Amino acid sequence: MTKFSANLGFLWTELSLTKAIEAAALHGFDAVECHFPYLTPASEVAAVLSKTKLQMLGMNTIKGDAAKGENGLCALPDRIADARASIDQAIDYAHAINTPNVHVMAGIAAGAAADKTFLDNLHYATEKANPLGITILIEPLNPFDAPGYYLNNTTQAEAIIKEIAGDNVKLMFDCYHVQVIEGDVTRRMEQLLPIIGHIQIASAPDRAEPDSGELDYRYVLKAAKNMGYTSPIGAEYRPNSTTESGLGWLKILNQ
Repeated sequence: MTKFSANLGFLWTELSLTKAIEAAALHGFDAVECHFPYLTPASEVAAVLSKTKLQMLGMNTIKGDAAKGENGLCALPDRIADARASIDQAIDYAHAINTPNVHVMAGIAAGAAADKTFLDNLHYATEKANPLGITILIEPLNPFDAPGYYLNNTTQAEAIIKEIAGDNVKLMFDCYHVQVIEGDVTRRMEQLLPIIGHIQIASAPDRAEPDSGELDYRYVLKAAKNMGYTSPIGAEYRPNSTTESGLGWLKILNQ
């Protein structure tokens, strides 16, 4: 059976983070992941993870100033100090709760200065994370959900990962984003498998439960399994109604 990780950035958002972790365990998820856990003390999250026997697989660096529309800091040439503080914050929190992955958010930027800034900040992140056994993830975001986002396709991400040339920098392969940006999801997954650190799913194009839309995840996840991918699949979707009412896909995708 496929293992699934509940992304608590979108699921059970009406609950506190600790209560959302308990809900994910109650409904049969094998792991959890989140976006920005930093308002909840790491000790409280560690305690509930221990209680539920779930692992938090990953989290993001902060977006920055939401009022200004920031969507990450790590490719912004004028925010290097803030970007590195966000990297420190995420890695320290991840280490405190035994989380293996940190997604470094690039932000809205373009050009040669952004290229250099993102590479420099990724070098900083991988060097800090490596002794702790933490993997740094980067994720292309589609231009409809994230206009102007620096990292916007898998070819660009692949080139960056090759440039960093570290064992602890990988690709977050979000099937939803890849479908919107490029399509050809399973072939692209197979090509990129050596650098994939985590796979996420949602329906496309509406980013709802992964049981409708353009992608047949019964096929996609069987393909991933046949490729040898065995880690939990991240369920990062926006429920059409309540989280509980939309969980029928779990049974469908495990048939």
